[in-house]
Amino acid sequence: MPKRATGLFKRWSKNRQHYWWDIDKTIDGQRIRISTGTSDYAEAERRLAYEIDRVRKRLIYGVVEQRTFAQAAARYLDENSHKRSLDRDIGGLDVFMPFIGELPLQQVHQGTLQPAIDVRRQCVENGTVNRDLAVVRRVLTLSARLWRDENGQPWLNTVPMIASLPTPNKRRPYPLTWDEQRLLFRFLSANLGRMALLAVHTGMRAGEIRQARWSWCAEIDGHTILLVPEHVTKNGDERIVVCNRVAQSVIKGQRGRSGTWVFPSSRTGGPISQMNNNGWRTARKKAAAAYPAEIGGTAPWGFENVRVHDLRHTFGRRLRAADVPEETRKDLLGHSTRSITTHYSAAEIGQLAAAANMVCDGQSRPMLRVVG
Repeated sequence: MPKRATGLFKRWSKNRQHYWWDIDKTIDGQRIRISTGTSDYAEAERRLAYEIDRVRKRLIYGVVEQRTFAQAAARYLDENSHKRSLDRDIGGLDVFMPFIGELPLQQVHQGTLQPAIDVRRQCVENGTVNRDLAVVRRVLTLSARLWRDENGQPWLNTVPMIASLPTPNKRRPYPLTWDEQRLLFRFLSANLGRMALLAVHTGMRAGEIRQARWSWCAEIDGHTILLVPEHVTKNGDERIVVCNRVAQSVIKGQRGRSGTWVFPSSRTGGPISQMNNNGWRTARKKAAAAYPAEIGGTAPWGFENVRVHDLRHTFGRRLRAADVPEETRKDLLGHSTRSITTHYSAAEIGQLAAAANMVCDGQSRPMLRVVG
C-alpha cells in the first residue's frame, strides 16, 4: 500500500458517514492547517502539493495567488462543521470538485459547472442536482461577500449566475382549506390530532413538534412562546414560536402528560418518532374517501397525498390571506432575516401573537388554490 503523504489526515463527520482530508503541515516555518474539501485521496494530494507551492511562492517571491474553489470549499467546511446537514454538503461538493476544484474562483461559472451537471443528471433527479448546486452557490457567495484576503480584498469580485434545473415533477405544497382541515383532522388519533393542530396554527415543522420540551415553553405578558434551540431548527438558528389562541390551548392541554416532552409517546414515554406515520396515512386515506360526500367532487391528488409539512404551508398561506405583512409572516415561520431572531421585546411578542390570532377562526379571506 502506498505511503500516505506527510501532512494529510482523515477527518470524519459527526455521525461518521462521511470524511474528508485535512492538511496539517509546516513549510519553512509557515503552518498550513486547512481542509482539502474532498474525500478523494488523489485530489487531496494534489491540493497539498498546491498549498506547499503557494506558500513557497509567497514566502520567496511575494506572489499572492488567486484562491481556488477547493480552498473556498475547504473554508466552508471548516466554518460549518457544526451543521447537521454537513454530510449532505460534503456529498454535493464531492460531485463538482473533480471539475472545478483547482479552478480559480473567478473561473467557476455556468460553463465550467456544466460538465459536472451533465454527468450528475445521468444518475439523479434534477432536484438533487439543484441541491448540489446550492452548496456551490453558497461557497461562491461567501467568497464574494464575506471572506477577505490579507489586503482586505474579497476572494471573489462577483457571484456568477448559476441556473437551477427545471423540476416539473416536483411535489407542490398543498395548503388545506378549512373544510379540508376539519375533514382530515376528524380521522386523526387524539395525540396526532393535537400535534397537527399545533402545526397548522404555528407553522412548526414536524421535527420541532416531536422534540418539543417543556423547558422550551415560557409565558410573556400572557402569550405562550416556545424557544426552539438551534440543534432542532432546519437552518441551525434558534427561533421563537409565538402561539395563537388555539396553539396556546393545545400546549395547555398537554400539561401533566410528561415532565419533559410536550407530546410524549404513549408507548415509550419519550418523544414520538414521527408524525408522518401509519396513523397519518390512514387518516388521509379515509378523509379522501369521505371527500365527495363531505365537501363535494373528487378529492384532489394533493389532498389524497397531503403531508404533515403541508400544515406549515397552510399556516403561511392563511397568514397571507389575512393580509399579515411579509416581515411578520417571516418572523412567525422562522424565515426572518434578522440577525438575532430570539431577541423580541414583549411588545413585539404581542404584535406577533395578534397576527397569529388572525387565522384562528377560519374567517380570513378564502385561499386561492393553485391548480396544475
